[in-house]
Amino acid sequence: MKNKFWCQLLIALSLAPTLSMAEPIPAAAKLDVSFELPTIDTSMYARPYVAVWVENSERKSVKTVELWVGKDEWLKDLRSWWRKVGRYDRELVDAVTSATRPAGEYRFVWDGTTDSGEPLEQGNYTVHIEVVREHGGRNYLRQKITLGDSNASYQLEPTEETGEITMSYVVK
Repeated sequence: MKNKFWCQLLIALSLAPTLSMAEPIPAAAKLDVSFELPTIDTSMYARPYVAVWVENSERKSVKTVELWVGKDEWLKDLRSWWRKVGRYDRELVDAVTSATRPAGEYRFVWDGTTDSGEPLEQGNYTVHIEVVREHGGRNYLRQKITLGDSNASYQLEPTEETGEITMSYVVK
């Protein structure tokens, strides 16, 4: 009986398609992000809180790229990021948080690694951008991207709280 089981298992394994391991993105690859926080003419202007994070195809956060917030008590105002990432990882929050920024143009580069520094595998991901301003608006943007072995560019339309956002995935 045991020999029959092993024979059937060997036959099944030999007929199964071979599993291929996903390759990591190229070491020199990066995602270059440029965006604007527009000047908003209002008597109660407050600098916005900004969270930028990346999720894999299973909708699991793999990297918080940017987190601009004034005080810890305001982290929860970034509702989508807080529910997915922030409330679960205090060390991450401490590691990536920086001050809010005034209206202006900004650029940052992500190297394609996870929060723990490991390179991501090639595949499909989603970049999330959440911008919230006290006494102002709330914008939540998503852009599907492909991280692979070829260059790609993405552009998001301006919103109430953001100017145009461009993302360029560059493989050197």
